[in-house]
Amino acid sequence: MSLMTILLFIPACFALNMAPGPNNLLSMANAKRYGVRAACYAGVGRLVAFVGMITLAAMGLATVLHTSEKLFLIIKVVGGLYLLWIAFQLWTADPSDNENEALGGRSLLQLGRQEFLLAAGNPKAILIFTAFLPQFVDPAGSVGFQFLVLGILFLVLEWIAIAGYAFVGKVLRHWFSRPSMRRVFNRICSGLLGSAGIGLLLARRE
Repeated sequence: MSLMTILLFIPACFALNMAPGPNNLLSMANAKRYGVRAACYAGVGRLVAFVGMITLAAMGLATVLHTSEKLFLIIKVVGGLYLLWIAFQLWTADPSDNENEALGGRSLLQLGRQEFLLAAGNPKAILIFTAFLPQFVDPAGSVGFQFLVLGILFLVLEWIAIAGYAFVGKVLRHWFSRPSMRRVFNRICSGLLGSAGIGLLLARRE
């Protein structure tokens, strides 16, 4: 794998990391409610899910997801319903709660688990790893080592995206300081997450 390949991979990968998907929206909402540090720690759950997906892609097991319509259907239904559940929780959240002083009875482990399940429940994510990462792998070289390097770069850039969305959530926390404005923010995020959940349920294998 050449230096030019890495230089091409980084901006393309970062654009993918920064796309406003469900996990990034969740990081933003968590930062607004619990603070930047809690949102960043919770993002570790997402990274753990992505490590598993990158490993599956490197081992070639992702082809099972391509070929098994039943498995794809099960994963997308579970993931879509989980997205809708999170959207419901945001929609019905009490906007008068005193935010950012504590985790509201929730532990960092629970927030991380939420990030993990949201990432792991999206079959499109592993398909992205299957279609995206191999484009930068030279079959003539060590495929395993190249996947390792690309995977580490992906995870570092994903961590930057987590922090970026968390800081945006912190800024929005100041903008939406009144309960009525918090309700607006929560319902905007809820609507976006709910739309993503519906889109996932309607997704077809390509």
